[in-house]
Amino acid sequence: MIALIILSFFVSAIAVQLFMRRARRHARRYGADMPQRFHKGHVPRLGGAGIMLGMSAAWLGAGLIEPLNIAWPLKSSMLTLLCILPAVLGGIVEDVTQQVKVRYRLGLTIGSALLVCWVQGLGVARTGFETLDGWLAMLPYASLVFAALAIGGLPHAFNIIDGYNGLAGTVAVLVCLAISHVALQLGDRQLAAMVICLVGATFGFLVWNYPRGKIFAGDGGAYVWGMVIAVACVTLVQRHRVVSPWFPMLLLIYPVWETLFSIYRKLARGQSPGTADALHFHQLIFRRIVRVAFADDEARQLLARNNRTSPYLWMFAALSVVPAVLFWNNTFVLMLFCLLFVTTYVGAYLMIVRFKVPRWLRP
Repeated sequence: MIALIILSFFVSAIAVQLFMRRARRHARRYGADMPQRFHKGHVPRLGGAGIMLGMSAAWLGAGLIEPLNIAWPLKSSMLTLLCILPAVLGGIVEDVTQQVKVRYRLGLTIGSALLVCWVQGLGVARTGFETLDGWLAMLPYASLVFAALAIGGLPHAFNIIDGYNGLAGTVAVLVCLAISHVALQLGDRQLAAMVICLVGATFGFLVWNYPRGKIFAGDGGAYVWGMVIAVACVTLVQRHRVVSPWFPMLLLIYPVWETLFSIYRKLARGQSPGTADALHFHQLIFRRIVRVAFADDEARQLLARNNRTSPYLWMFAALSVVPAVLFWNNTFVLMLFCLLFVTTYVGAYLMIVRFKVPRWLRP
């Protein structure tokens, strides 16, 4: 496993550095008036391409290097890679051109998800609710469609929380480490290797992204994290019945609930769910909790505030990751923690909106 982390890290770090130095021209397409923009200057958004290359190299190594004892056939890993490639490429094209509409990108992620579910035989047949599980058992392709919707939707959830340096990348690392921990407890080295390779590649990206903000993951990076993590979660629950189907739900409740709450918030205001705005939870923390940093110029001040925002969300995400790891086989407890997280999120969001943030949260 250590060899896979090292391989994916160095390939990703080198690739990201090359993109960072050679692919700056496309960054000028990202307008200064975009609501999600919290940086100065033109920063490349091709970190996702480097992450994809680093992870792919490690997946290839896992299938070719026998002493690693991963038992992951090269054919299986490469088929999975080819299935998710259309979604990732769609995200990368959007990062370069800023001209791929949301519905097309959603179509690519759902299409890739259907493809990987069909090729790998994936499906969601257990939900923790007996009635729903019975319906899924009666409908031949229902579990496949359910899995495809989950896999195709998670990349966009990661894209929504990818707002500040190191935020989504660190959340992805925490989630992958949790999945690998449970997989290794069950003796599933293949699944653990799958997400460990993504961890190494993400660290290779974070070297350049946090805290200096030299390059962003972009849509391509969010789609790599979302697709691979979702496939791993569905595979884990399908392979091992002892794993509660609510383990991945609690593990990913932060990006999932951020997405659902964002859709509700926009619909309540009469807006399209695809409309970009600056009212996400992490953006409110940036504006109303993180204090203005003292720096020589505006660019350094903005970078300092950007970097100080992410740790708030890392700790917030850990509130779901830690109990998910502790109670990964206890459905009832996992459901309670999901409810607790949602309640905490909504309460915190309303508190920040109403300018009622406790002093101890404002450093």
